Amino acid sequence: MGSLLSKNDIRRAVVESFSSDGNAVCRIDGFPVFVPFAAPGDEADIRIVKVKKQFAYGIIERLLVPSADRIAPDCPAFGRCGGCCFRHISYESELAHKRRFAEDALRRIGGLPLSVSRILAGDSPDRYRSKVQFPVCGQPPRYGLYAARSHRLVPCGDCRLQPALLNEIASVSCCLLGELGAAGYDEQTGTGDIRHLLQRTDSALTEVLVTVVANRLSFPWEKTFARRLTERFPAVRTVALNCNTRDTNVILGPTTRTLLGPGYISDRLCGVPVAVDTHSFCQINHSAAERLYGEIGRLAALTGTETVLDLYCGAGTIGLSLAGSFSRLIGVETVPTAVESARRAAAEMGVPHAEFFCADAGQAAERLVRRGETIDVIVTDPPRAGCDRLTLDSMLALSPARIVMVSCNAATAARDCRYLCGNGYRAEEAVAVDLFPRTEHVETVVLLSKGEIDSKKVRVDFSLEGMDMSGFQKGATYDQIKAYVLEHSGMKVSSLYISQVKRKCGLVVGQNYNLPKTENAKQLQCPPEKELAIREAFNYFGML
Repeated sequence: MGSLLSKNDIRRAVVESFSSDGNAVCRIDGFPVFVPFAAPGDEADIRIVKVKKQFAYGIIERLLVPSADRIAPDCPAFGRCGGCCFRHISYESELAHKRRFAEDALRRIGGLPLSVSRILAGDSPDRYRSKVQFPVCGQPPRYGLYAARSHRLVPCGDCRLQPALLNEIASVSCCLLGELGAAGYDEQTGTGDIRHLLQRTDSALTEVLVTVVANRLSFPWEKTFARRLTERFPAVRTVALNCNTRDTNVILGPTTRTLLGPGYISDRLCGVPVAVDTHSFCQINHSAAERLYGEIGRLAALTGTETVLDLYCGAGTIGLSLAGSFSRLIGVETVPTAVESARRAAAEMGVPHAEFFCADAGQAAERLVRRGETIDVIVTDPPRAGCDRLTLDSMLALSPARIVMVSCNAATAARDCRYLCGNGYRAEEAVAVDLFPRTEHVETVVLLSKGEIDSKKVRVDFSLEGMDMSGFQKGATYDQIKAYVLEHSGMKVSSLYISQVKRKCGLVVGQNYNLPKTENAKQLQCPPEKELAIREAFNYFGML
């Protein structure tokens, strides 16, 4: 469907809903228009700022009738920085929309006739983050947050997602660095000293770790900086210097040195001791994470006799939070320091029969299959990209009675659940947990059960999975796939990337479509995160 809209048109519309990326959506003459910082129920004059084949972007020119869910934003940077997208609506409304996001992904992408029964929240939608990563630029150095989908720094002296203490430490750190002659990083030229300030704190705000992410291995002022910062803030127990000299958007480099203190801070999550260093993964919302772990325990329904496999276990907090409810625990994680932390925590807690080893999740699960291990329950909390096919196939081969799927990306969780449910499991229950208030992100937890399935239902399920879908592959054009990816991930993908992923998936690609002109010509290869987004689009359109 085409559009008669043009850039700078001003049209009146009523906002209908939110998309999964936090943008509001209205329809003008039946054509979808995404409007940031609008709210469902708003009646407004919308100025069109960009028109695509399948949708358009607009901004509110004049708000005529505000939504009943609207509140006054309490942050002066709201609408300019890329951190919050829901600070203009009540938190109750935000929770309701997020529950629907998760449910929509499970039904639309996963094909699961499943309701998200409820959404749980932490103690407060503000000041909840225990980890802060501020980009730094300029001379003297200044910190802030990036504007949405850009690296343009927006000053934010008191970000309301972070504890006030961490905002103050960032401000003082920049002042000290400037006094010592350090300059902020310039991405365009690759010059400057300080790229980011990374801060981590425990749940009680009694211990803080400050890591300076720098463009060099060392500086003459580093010990002075560490000493002066800890003198000003006694809660700062560790100061570290991380070196990142690469031309990359990845924040941390491979080398970290401790300038002062033990190199880590200590915390407890659901009674599990955690040593948190610069590179550790740890949930950033303590109270919401404890509610999340409580839901995992409830859905796992352990009786004390089970062997539990915790895939992507990090520092072992999920598995060890279930201590006393299992007979044996096996944890798998790729980060060596996290594995060591999990082992120390198990020893400190006196948890017997807990084994943690360092390996890729899929390879580890495959190894357990070869060992003939009997696994009763699998808990898996993969990164946003979800589980790879080897991991999913190994989970199926282990054939646990229950799988608890945890994910901060409902789309990839839905995709993975769809695969597992197509191979003998059924989705029993789903809940959402808001670990990231005021942002578009939400955690989703799904219980999958092996159970007894009626033989007729088995035949129907597998016959559907095994259908030849080639006749439907032309139902999604390249433009439709691009539009879907942009809407659901915020990324733009080229026809070249789509054709590359089609070939990987065994889908038909037009003859010689996007092939190089010479045999030895180099082609840009689709980045992993864009490949995942394209595959999600293929799933949505029934191409896989």
